[in-house]
Amino acid sequence: MKKLRFSLMILVSLFSLVLSGCGTLTTLSSQALESAHAPTATPVAAEAPAASGSHFTKSGTWDTLEQTLEHIYDTVSPSVVSIQVVKKQTVTLPEQLPLPFFNLPVPQEPKEQYQHGAGSGFVWDTDGHIVTNNHVIEDADKITVEFSDGTTVPAEVVGTDSDSDLAVVKVDLPAARLHPVTLADFTQVHVGQLAVAIGNPFALENSMTVGFVSALGRSLPVDSGDANSPVYTIPDVIQTDAPINPGNSGGVLVDDNGQVIGVPSAIISPVRASAGIGFAIPSAIVQRVVPVLIAEGHYVYPWMGISGISLDPDLAQAMGLDSNQHGALVVDVLPDGPADKAGLRGSDRQITVDGLDRRVGGDVIVAMDDEPVQTFEDVVSYLVRATQVGQTVNLKILRDGHERQVKITLGERPDAEVTSSKNGGRATAQGGWLGITGMTLTSEVAQAMKLPTGQVGVLVGQVANGSPADEAGLRGGYKPLTIHGQRILIGGDVITALDDQETDSMETLQSLLQETEPGQEITLTLLREGKEHTVPVTLGERPAP
Repeated sequence: MKKLRFSLMILVSLFSLVLSGCGTLTTLSSQALESAHAPTATPVAAEAPAASGSHFTKSGTWDTLEQTLEHIYDTVSPSVVSIQVVKKQTVTLPEQLPLPFFNLPVPQEPKEQYQHGAGSGFVWDTDGHIVTNNHVIEDADKITVEFSDGTTVPAEVVGTDSDSDLAVVKVDLPAARLHPVTLADFTQVHVGQLAVAIGNPFALENSMTVGFVSALGRSLPVDSGDANSPVYTIPDVIQTDAPINPGNSGGVLVDDNGQVIGVPSAIISPVRASAGIGFAIPSAIVQRVVPVLIAEGHYVYPWMGISGISLDPDLAQAMGLDSNQHGALVVDVLPDGPADKAGLRGSDRQITVDGLDRRVGGDVIVAMDDEPVQTFEDVVSYLVRATQVGQTVNLKILRDGHERQVKITLGERPDAEVTSSKNGGRATAQGGWLGITGMTLTSEVAQAMKLPTGQVGVLVGQVANGSPADEAGLRGGYKPLTIHGQRILIGGDVITALDDQETDSMETLQSLLQETEPGQEITLTLLREGKEHTVPVTLGERPAP
């Protein structure tokens, strides 16, 4: 309540001030505010002039705000540093014009160029450890740290973690010259409270900007720079309207006690400047990651081995669930990952919603260790803040509309290269329509699915929603596997015969389907989880393209 009253008092004070044409602050009485909105002006008794040299009359609340901000700056500013980096690059310049008469180009020798960058950081301890963003010092050949008193020293990288965008460098200075920050208890951070950013925007050292915590629980995607890398997110990110600009990255976002609630990392802006939407890595992640970076140089995240999305009404209804059902829909299950070993299932069919293809049919996580899961972000957040590698997590899931309990022993998050691509061909040639995409089973895929060596057939990749294959209960793939740089989905049914005729390839299956007609009933022989099944399917009319 104290912070709420404080924030409201600040807002009242700010609303009582307006900017004049020349940019100075002018105090308006309540009568003057009323007359500004009235159709006719009412004379108001003149107020006593302000004290000589004053532009406005200060209230006790305004004095309190000024004193608070001054105290924050005086306390925190000595802990915030400016970080300059130099990156060496070798480039080949374009060829020069041809030599006269010979028409031969003049080759250019590769030349070294230097890229300069700047960001912010803050003192972590009296041992000389400085925390910043990973993207500030990534691939740097030279790092220099400048303190608020002008002291400039070189720094060396101690540890980096791209998945939280945090890094630690170290400087050699006496402990008496170092002023560590204090981290806030993140559980006490709330929307609407004061948020103060201190850093070096546009290389303007030790600049302070003021705003509020705009939102909590945002997610930031991790930019690995590699399209083949898994997509991870940073959970529980703070959104603030405190102006954050290029150069603020790696600095501090503090509360009204001068304690660090987050590390500014990114902004949303069409002009690369503050548009009132900035993001900061929460202090809870900073407290968890930084000590490990100092001790070991890297941070290992717990990992389930799934990708997913938040369940929405369209997906819920397509899966026969209540439209108000919440949870995290499992889309892909990585082969041999913790979720795969625990028997979790990914989405095995596809629907079209508002012109977009979306996958459904997987398990829906509704709780982790008895904590409710409303969105997929809840899963990511719980893994990062509350678990560790080797820990067993109890999941409550919905599978085919029925509740189940699943135990998963978490593994170590890998750096595997996984890409997004579509599976093989589409079994939609002439003749009756089956409604699947698939690929010819290869020895590598068969081995990954623990099938016998030499097994042939057609691996079902995706099943079109409402198709004959869908109505017959065929299952598509849900475990991404990268082979020769291409991602495929395995784990689906393997069609081995159509009406007792062997389907040893996708081309064979398509050829057999060309000889059928819509409405014709066929029998598919298939392998599902290593066991043979026969499934009757009534073929349909091929939908218009």
